[in-house]
Amino acid sequence: MPNIKLISPTALRAMLDDGDELALIDLREELIYSRNHLLWARSVPLSRIELRFATLVPRRDTRIVLIDDNDGLATRAAAILEPAGYSDLSCLDGGLAAWDQAGLVLFSGMHVPSKAFGEFVEHDSGTPSLSADELNAMMQPGADMIVLDSRPFDEYSRISIPTGINVPGAELVLRVRDMVPSASTTIVVNCAGRTRSIIGAQSLINAGVPNKVMALRNGTMGWHLAGLKVAKGESDRFPNVTDTGLAWARPQAQAVADKFGVKRIDFDTLTRFRADTTRTTYLFDVREPSEFATGHVPGAVSAPGGQLVQATDLYAGTLGARIVVADDKQVRALMSASWLRQMGWAEVYVLEADAARFSETGTPAGPVLGTLPADKAIDVSTILEIDDVTIIDLSPSPAYHRGHIPGAWFAIRGRLDKALHNITNEVPLRKVLVLSSADGVAAGLAVAELEGLTEIPVRWLEGGNAAWAAAGIPLSTDAKLADEPLDVWLKPYERKGDPKAGMQEYLSWEVDLLERIKQDGTTHFISAR
Repeated sequence: MPNIKLISPTALRAMLDDGDELALIDLREELIYSRNHLLWARSVPLSRIELRFATLVPRRDTRIVLIDDNDGLATRAAAILEPAGYSDLSCLDGGLAAWDQAGLVLFSGMHVPSKAFGEFVEHDSGTPSLSADELNAMMQPGADMIVLDSRPFDEYSRISIPTGINVPGAELVLRVRDMVPSASTTIVVNCAGRTRSIIGAQSLINAGVPNKVMALRNGTMGWHLAGLKVAKGESDRFPNVTDTGLAWARPQAQAVADKFGVKRIDFDTLTRFRADTTRTTYLFDVREPSEFATGHVPGAVSAPGGQLVQATDLYAGTLGARIVVADDKQVRALMSASWLRQMGWAEVYVLEADAARFSETGTPAGPVLGTLPADKAIDVSTILEIDDVTIIDLSPSPAYHRGHIPGAWFAIRGRLDKALHNITNEVPLRKVLVLSSADGVAAGLAVAELEGLTEIPVRWLEGGNAAWAAAGIPLSTDAKLADEPLDVWLKPYERKGDPKAGMQEYLSWEVDLLERIKQDGTTHFISAR
C-alpha cells in the first residue's frame, strides 16, 4: 500500500492560508469534477494522471492533497505517484462529502478561480460593457469602431461576431496601435462568454489606450441569445506588429507591470530558480503557439497569455509557486504577469528577452510517469491477423467519436471494471483484449490495471489510433459505449438539448461567482484601485 496520510477538511482549509506550496488534485473524471469541487483543486482525472501530473506538479516533494469521493481513487493515484518520487502525499479524509459536511464551500464549473477573477475585475475596475443589441445597433456602414475577438483562433474560426478580428487576449496591447491608429475609434472586445471579454477590455484600459474601450457583455453567447446572426469559418487575424506599435506598447505594458509589482529576471536568475529544490518554478511562454514552436527557451511550457489567465489551473498545479513568463517582445509577458499578480500569485517574473536563448524548436511532449510494457505491445498488422479480439479505446470521448478502430468500445481508464462489466453484459469477451488510445500511450499505461481485472490476455496497440490511420485503414464513427462519457465537461454550446438554456445557465453561473468566492474566503485577488 502507498504511504498516504489522511487530512481533515479543517486542516486542509488551514493549509490554504499558510503560504506554503500546495497542490490540490481532484482525481475524479472531468464531468464529475465540474459538478462540485474545491475552489483551488486542479482536475487531474486518474485516467490521465501519468500524462499530466509531472508537468502540472513538477517538484517531487511538493505537498500534495489528493481528492476523491472517498471511493479509493486517492489510494490508486498514490500507487502511481509514490514510485515516481512524489513523497508528500495526503488525501482528504472522507472525500468531498466531508468537506461539504464541515460547512465549507464547494464550486461547480471549470476554471473557477480564473472565471471568478474576471467577475472581480469587472466589479473592482468598473470595466465598461455593452449588450449584444447595443453593439448591433452600432455596427452601421462607416461606423468608427472595431470588434476584437480575444479567444484562440480555433474558437474564433468556429463562431464569431460579424466583422470581428481575432486578437487573442495577450496580443491585444501589443497589436492595438497598429490595428487602431485613431483614438476616435471605439474598441469592443469579445469572447465566448464573459471572462476574456472583461480581461481583454481592461487590459487595453490599464495600458492607457486613448480609445473608448468596452467589453461585449456575455460575448458570442449573449449575441446568440439576442437572436443575432453569428459568423462561422472566419479567418481575419491580427497583423504583424510594427516598430511603431511595439514602441508604444512596451512602455505602456511596463507601467502596468510596475504598478502590480512584477519583477524582471535574467537567465542566471532563472537558472538559480530552477536549481532550487525547495521551490517550484514554472516557466511559461505566453506567445502564440506558432511562435513557441519556432523557438523558445528550453524547458518552457507553451501557455498563451490569454489562456493562462483564463484557465490558470490548467498550467500551474502548485499554489504558492514562482511563475516566470517569457516573451521575446516583452509586452505579452508584462501584461500576463500583471494579471497573475492581481490573481494573487505572489512571485511573478518576466524573463529578459534574449533571442539567442529561444533556441528549442517544436512542441515537446510533456513528461510521462511510468513506463509502457514493451512486451505487451502489438502493432496494427498483428491486430489484423487476430480474428478473435475485443478492442477497448481509452481516448477522450470527443476523440473517440471523431474516429476509432472499427468495433472498438469506448471506456474510461479509471473505470475499467465498469466498462468490462458493461461489455460482458452485451457480448462475451474474446480471446485477446487490446487497449488502444489516441497515440497508444494511455493504452499502454493501463495494461497492468486491466490485467488485474481479467484472466484474458491483454495487449496494447503501439501508436494507437494514429498508427491505425497511418496504415491507411479507415477509422469508424459508429459508437459502442462501455461507459458514460463522464471524462469531458462540454461547453454550453456543445451540449445536447436546448443550447440557449445552457448558455443562459452558464452566464448566470459566471455572474454568481463573485458572491460564492466571498463565502469561500480563500481568494487573495488584488484591487487595481
